[in-house]
Amino acid sequence: MSNRSDSHPSPRSGLVLALLIGMAFIWSACESTLPAADLAETQKETGFLNRTVSFNGSDLRYQVYLPADYDESEDWPMVMFLHGAGERGYDGLSQTQVGLGRAIRFNPERWPAVVVFPQLPSGRSWTPETESIGMDVLDATIAEFAVDTSRVYLTGLSMGGYGSLFLASTHPDRFAAVVPICPTIGGFSRYPFVFGSTYEEATEGLATALASTPIWLFHGEDDPVFPASNSRDLTIALQERNGDVRYTEYVDTGHNSWDPAYDNTDMITWLFEQRTN
Repeated sequence: MSNRSDSHPSPRSGLVLALLIGMAFIWSACESTLPAADLAETQKETGFLNRTVSFNGSDLRYQVYLPADYDESEDWPMVMFLHGAGERGYDGLSQTQVGLGRAIRFNPERWPAVVVFPQLPSGRSWTPETESIGMDVLDATIAEFAVDTSRVYLTGLSMGGYGSLFLASTHPDRFAAVVPICPTIGGFSRYPFVFGSTYEEATEGLATALASTPIWLFHGEDDPVFPASNSRDLTIALQERNGDVRYTEYVDTGHNSWDPAYDNTDMITWLFEQRTN
């Protein structure tokens, strides 16, 4: 009797192999005939996206955040965040790591919006010379993504808190609400007064320009950089003009009032309820 094993495959193994080949062919055919729209849907980008804007002949980087469930078939609210002095530069990244970007990473479900993060070059602040950076980034984002232009909001911290007051006062028709956090009214060489030449004139001028814009100000009681009196005085001036203004001052808090502010769910709910007329 021979001990040689049979080298021919059994009829059953051949049938299994044929079935597997057939299934692979059918799957490949179905995949290749998916509509282009369905393929695009599976490949859409969300999260923090890199973009550039032209300024004085150079490209500046900024970022746009899209929620994971972003769908361009519907219009989304939009928030523009202005960073502080420490996040200036050219990397297009650091402005997303402090303030609102950090809050979004910890609790993305609280921020169902398109959020844009411009970045000022080193040594710059918000002045008429840099105003176009913010507004060009705003317009580019609205043009590229599905944005509800009646629900565009502005916020910023420290230098960006000042910037939010500045841009909102010069473009009051563009923003449905503003959330300035630990801002200055001006008076420093890099933060010129928007209105008038004194602190008092600037406060009154800002209040007049912003009287029709819903505003929620935040400040730390013990802020050593920009005293809380900046936000207190502006709040009083807005109240005197019957402005829609809220003010929250955190006790035993220094300059960093932005972390508790962006963690304030009452503010977030209020913000997304605001619309331009």
